[in-house]
Amino acid sequence: MSRRTRRDIEPIGLSFLDAIFCGFGAIVLLFVLSKAAEPQVIERTTVDLEGLIARLEQELVELQGETAVITREMKGRREQVADEKEKVARLRGDLSNIEGQFAAAKERAEVQNILEGKMAAAQQTLTAEMRRLLASQPRRRPEERSVGGIPVDSEYIIFIIDTSGSMFQNAWSLMRRKMTETLKIYPRVKGLQVMNDMGTYMFSQYAGKWIQDTPARRAAITSRLRSWHPFSNSSPVEGIERAIRDFYSPEKKISIYVFGDEFTGGSYEAVVSAVDAVNREDSSGNRLVRIHAVGFPVQFERPPHLQTTGIRFATLMRELTHRNGGTFVGLNDFRR
Repeated sequence: MSRRTRRDIEPIGLSFLDAIFCGFGAIVLLFVLSKAAEPQVIERTTVDLEGLIARLEQELVELQGETAVITREMKGRREQVADEKEKVARLRGDLSNIEGQFAAAKERAEVQNILEGKMAAAQQTLTAEMRRLLASQPRRRPEERSVGGIPVDSEYIIFIIDTSGSMFQNAWSLMRRKMTETLKIYPRVKGLQVMNDMGTYMFSQYAGKWIQDTPARRAAITSRLRSWHPFSNSSPVEGIERAIRDFYSPEKKISIYVFGDEFTGGSYEAVVSAVDAVNREDSSGNRLVRIHAVGFPVQFERPPHLQTTGIRFATLMRELTHRNGGTFVGLNDFRR
């Protein structure tokens, strides 16, 4: 009974041990297989990291390039800001000068008003005898009227304006103001005309014809003058000749006003002779038209050896105005 029991238990114990060893062997086998795969995983991980490093290095190079570009742009902006600050400083200085000039002009105007008030009061206190004595003094004839030494007896006026770059860029604002002042001393004329020193008309529809003097036409001339800039050779000869040929009439009193800053033509004698040929004297020795001129000293901003064209203009226009019954006015500044 007991022997049969021992034989039954032994086979079961062997099978259990076999199972345990098989399981242990399987574990060992899995461990060996996992260790064999490790180098491949490490190699693949190494390759991925090298690629990542290469990409990062490329991005670093690109960022360094962008940083250099931005740095240059910032430097340029800083220089631009510095230039703008310098311009602002200059403009503030100009503004201070203008304010000073305005204050001085205002003070002069106040003094002038005081003097005019005193003169008006003095005139009101004139005695009858004084009035009688003043009335007995000879009156000037209309043809002897003048403003600032310039005769203003003409009924028709022509403006000949130097539209060269030097005038347009430097003295244009003052020239427009002087033209307005000249128009004011002629409250009413029978005809106006404007052309440049080449003889180019400001308004082509009025070429060879007088412009009627009305407030609207004066305003149109002033407005057009802001941007009127036809070609010019800085010589008034062509404009003077055309003005005389197109508009001279024995029954009309005509004055020409030449506004310019330089003369780049040839000899003075040739110009004077050319003008004498068209602006002849009448039987009384008077010229067909008067010629006045206003000189803007733009050239005197240049070094002395470059001021010759401005000096030549003044020399020429003094002679022309003297020979043609007019007056030459040389300004001492072209900015005011």
